[in-house]
Order: sequence, then structure tokens, then C-alpha cells
Amino acid sequence: MKLSPLQIERYKYQPKLPAMLRNGINEISVKEGKETTSVADQEKIKALFPNTYGKKEIVFEKGVNTSVNKKQIVGVILSGGQAPGGHNVICGLYDALKATNKENELYGFKGGPSGLIEDDYVVFDDEFINAYRNTGGFDIIGSGRTKLESEEQFAVVAEVCKKHGITAVVIIGGDDSNTNAAVLAEYFASHNTGVQVIGCPKTIDGDLKNEDIECSFGFDTATKTYAELIGNIERDANSAKKYWHFIKVMGRSASHVALECALKTQPNICLVSEEVKERKMSLSQIANYIADSVEYRANHGMNFGVAIIPEGVVEFVPEFSTLIHEINELLAGSKADAFNALPSWADKYAFIEKGLTSESMSVFALLPQGIQQQLFLERDPHGNVQVSLIESEKLFSALVKDVLVERKKNGTYKGKFSALHHFFGYEGRCAFPSNFDADYCYSLGYNAFMLIQYGYNGYLSKISNLSKPAEEWVAGGMPITKMMNIERRHGEDKPVIRKALVELDGKPFKYFEAHREEWSKETCYLYPGAIQYYGPREVCDITTITLLLEQE
Repeated sequence: MKLSPLQIERYKYQPKLPAMLRNGINEISVKEGKETTSVADQEKIKALFPNTYGKKEIVFEKGVNTSVNKKQIVGVILSGGQAPGGHNVICGLYDALKATNKENELYGFKGGPSGLIEDDYVVFDDEFINAYRNTGGFDIIGSGRTKLESEEQFAVVAEVCKKHGITAVVIIGGDDSNTNAAVLAEYFASHNTGVQVIGCPKTIDGDLKNEDIECSFGFDTATKTYAELIGNIERDANSAKKYWHFIKVMGRSASHVALECALKTQPNICLVSEEVKERKMSLSQIANYIADSVEYRANHGMNFGVAIIPEGVVEFVPEFSTLIHEINELLAGSKADAFNALPSWADKYAFIEKGLTSESMSVFALLPQGIQQQLFLERDPHGNVQVSLIESEKLFSALVKDVLVERKKNGTYKGKFSALHHFFGYEGRCAFPSNFDADYCYSLGYNAFMLIQYGYNGYLSKISNLSKPAEEWVAGGMPITKMMNIERRHGEDKPVIRKALVELDGKPFKYFEAHREEWSKETCYLYPGAIQYYGPREVCDITTITLLLEQE
């Protein structure tokens, strides 16, 4: 297989570890902290996790390794969507495992959690692992979105582990995957299987974080990749001077990606879903907010601009959420068949007018026909609207255009408005990891094995002090149950890891808020350029602006 020059060089990169993990396996000791409680619903979470709840936080430090020296056979899976650096978690896990005992083995289960259930695996060796060091993607073993949540599944996984003599399972995933890890750990403990479960925090969306998890891996690389593209578009917009670019970025539940990209590139507009919800902004208010920037810039000779839109923003607009709910009710059960049988869009539109409340119909009427049809014609197997498929970047540019038409009639707007649309998602999920993510992920994997070696179960691999150089990072672990609360999911109360949304009183948003009016009127674009792997540490190893602001 022919390799690119960059790929060859990245294979040679030796990720940096926290100082205490570089002491050598025999010189890593553990320091236990205080017992933990869940972030909310303590009694309910404790009742659901009697064997793994309330465990102590731990930190690794230099000292004598007091763990029991035994052969370890570890299984690992990649779960959920891809995130840059996943390969390095596995590489770090493998290296620590082999450094402890050459007889230790690492099984990679293919295709995510389903690989554990179907006993589909590969046993890693040096040659296999070396081909994936510091590379992007999850192609080393693939990933999947099967959930491990039923007693039947747990029993099958336990049998697979018993068959291979597996002593621990490492689950690399986001909030749902690590929730599943906690439940599996509890099952293993309650059934005395002797199998440990360790989680690693992954998601480019950045919503798996809290006082212990400073950031999830992949967020750094993904936002740098998107910011490079946004910066390129800003340069093009400032060169052509005739287009407004509406750019949708990933982040259905939280706007961390959009906010970080805005901090990196200083666009004219960036919507933050959490603010939209907090202020109860309507579609019309959002459209007018964007149109204000378009009008000001046009009236000052700048018929161009850039707007960043989080993919899930429409779900945070109260009136739009109500509309979605009414549509789902309108098409429930056999009513969907009656709707689908109508011969034309005009007939369907009449059906819709009769079925929606006047308030929701007024919102629906605002929408471009293409978006209207998406809401009704593209539904999931349960008949519900697939909100993630809504082209919100096109929705808002169309609404802005309508506002500007009216303003032109009134004589306040004298410019030209031409919109172009982009969606950046898959472009960032499998990029070559930045030095930060390469180092962070390798440390997470290496650290995960230390948690296994010391016998911990139901813990998340934790690397903190991330705004400092890697040598100053702190390695340790925390019980996954500490991050959990009870939420209503599909009509049932479920223990889940609480998602971290953008905090409107947090330093990253406050910095953005203080500068966005200037950015909306002037051309203040920043051009981050491509991810740098070689050169000064201040250029190559720096992490996200979000993390730097939060930790300052």
C-alpha cells in the first residue's frame, strides 16, 4: 500500500505523556481521593448502581507500583461516530499493556459494541498497531451504534469475555456509550464475573465534559479542521466581495463546535443554540438579527459575509419545537397513510392547514417550500420528523432574503444579497489528529490500562490540566456514575451522563458576546490555516480557545 509523505512522518511521531506516566510502569502509584456522588438524583443512581456507585476519584503519581502482577487480556471497542485520535487511544492502551507484561493481549472487537456480542475480533500485534499510530479515523476495527443496555446482551458479552479469558473491556465513546459502559460495569460486578470496564471520553461535539473531563477527544482536531475551511471561505468572501456564506457545523445538542470555530475565525454571525433557547428567540427574530448585519455591511459597501449555524439550532427555537411536535402528532399512526396518499403538494398543504394550530401554521408558512417538504416527506421509521436532516443553513438564508426584500421596499436596505451554503461535518471526524489530540488520546489509552492494572471498574480514564504542556498533565480516573443523572428517554426514566451545553455565563461565550457586535459589522476575519504538526510548540501543540479561556 502506498503511503503519503505525511502518513509516513506521522507514524514516527512519539506522543507525549504526562510526567507521571513516563516514569515507567513499575514507578506509577495510585493516590485515592474522596468518595463521589452523582451530579443529581443521588438516591436513584445509587440504587441502580449499588456495586459501582460512590467509588473514589484517583490520581496516578510517581511511586512504587503496588498493583497485582497478573496476565491481562483486554478487549477494546470504538463506539458511536468517529473522532480524530481514536487510533491513538488503542495504541496507548496496547503500549502500556505490553510494557507491563509481554504476555498481555489486546483484542479489538470489530464494528463497535456489536463486535462484542457477535464475537468478531482481531488480536493486535506490533505490526498491526504500528500501521495506525497518529492517524485519523476508526478504520482500525470500525465502529457502530449498537447499544449495550439489556440483560440478554450483557450475558452474551460476559460469555464472550469468559471464552477468551478477557479481564477488562475498554469502551471508547461519547456520553451514551459511556453510560452503557457504566451499566455493563455494574452487571459484571453484580454477577462476579471478574471483568472490569473502563471508558474513554470521545465526541467531536464537545458536550462530554464537566469539572473532571476538561474536553472530549477529537474536539480539538475537528474544530481546527472546520476553522481552516471557514477561514478559507472568509478569505474567498473578502476577495470576491459578493457572497454571504451560510455554514452549518456539527452539534445537534450543543453549540461548542460552532462557538469554538467562531472564536478561531471571527465570522460576522454565529448562532448559539443555547442562547436561542434562553432568549426564546423566534425564527423571525433570528432572521432579523442576521439581516441587521447584512444590511449594515451592504450599506457600507460590503455585500458579503459569513454566518456559522449549529446543525441543531432549529430544535432550540420554541415555536419550531412546537411545530415539530404538532407535525409528529398530525402524522401519527394511520393518518400518515392518508397524508401520503394525497396526489399533490397542494393537496398535502391543505391537509396540513387543517391539522395545525393557527400559531404553528403561521410558522410553517414562513418556511421555504423545500424546508416545508423536508418536514413532512422525510421522516424516521416511527413517523417523526428527522430534524437533523433539515438544512438550517438554507432555511435561515431564505428567511433573511425575505426580510431584506421587505427592507428594500422600505428603502433601508440598498445592497445585494447572494447566499452560498455549506455543511461541515464528516470533513472533521477522521482527520489526522492534531498533536494535542494525538498526545491526549495516547495518554487516555495508556492511563486506561493503568486503571485496569490497579483493578478499577466502572471508571473513566481521566487526563486533566490540559491547557498546560503535556508533561504537566495529570492522569487518573473517576467513577462514571459521578457524571450521571436521571432523564426521561422514550417514555422511561433512564440513568444517563448529563450532556454539557454551552454555558452562557462561561468565559468562552462571554468573550464571544463581547466581540460579536464588532465582528458583525466589520471584517475581522482570522485565517487559522491548516493544522500544524511540526514547528514551535506554541503553534503545533496549542489546544482549543474554549479550553484556554475556561482554564485561564
